[in-house]
Formats: sequence, C-alpha cells, structure tokens
Amino acid sequence: MEENKHPILAVVNCPNQFSFENGIEVTCVKPGLARGVLRAGPASINPHGMIHGGAMAALADTVGGCCACSTGDNCVTANSTMEFLRPARGDLFCEAIPKKLGRQLSVIQVVITDTAGKTVATGTFTFFMSKPGKA
Repeated sequence: MEENKHPILAVVNCPNQFSFENGIEVTCVKPGLARGVLRAGPASINPHGMIHGGAMAALADTVGGCCACSTGDNCVTANSTMEFLRPARGDLFCEAIPKKLGRQLSVIQVVITDTAGKTVATGTFTFFMSKPGKA
C-alpha cells in the first residue's frame, strides 16, 4: 500500500462508511490523483460468478470522488458513465485522474484493472464541488 496521509482517507476507510463496508479501500489521495482497491468478496459477485457491475461502479465513484476532493473541497456525484470492457474476477484496482478540476464541477476519468493488469472498465464522473462547511 502506498504511504499516504490525506485527510479524506480517515473518512472513507472507516467502518460504517459505504466504501469500507463494501470492500473498497482508498489507498492514495493527492492533488490530481486517487487510487483504490476493491477486495472482492461474496457480496461483490453477480449470479455468473463475476464482479458485479454495481460493485465496480461503487469503486469508481468512491475513488473518483476522492480525486475530485483531493484539493480540499467537498463533492457529490452529479453524473457518471461506465464502460464495462471485460468480465472481472478477484480484486480490482482503480486509478482516477482529473480531466478538469473546477470550482463548481470537476470531471474525473477512472480506469479499473484486474490483478493481471488488464483494463476491465473505464468511466467518467462529474462531481458538483462545494467548499467545506457549505451545502
């Protein structure tokens, strides 16, 4: 795991948070970059024995949101698209980088790979940005 102390890690990697409870760990957050992993378990699997697309979307949304918030603002997802490129099994890794970090909207590109390094999904997420303490 990468050595990283960004304050958002203390929030998203805590018990009772959606990401934590669904096997997602954010491993790196720094301005303009976030990384995370889905530790696939029985709750991550679809009826065909592969990782459920919703689990991949949750990984992408979580890591993408951390990237959007990497400079200290808060955010919520405004829009997302995912492209599922191949079936996935086992742990998955996500990297998010900005297409645009904006004052009101940020657009983040995500890539999800499997343990062999093959890209299994990509996505684009738009986040509505706000300053901490403001709704």
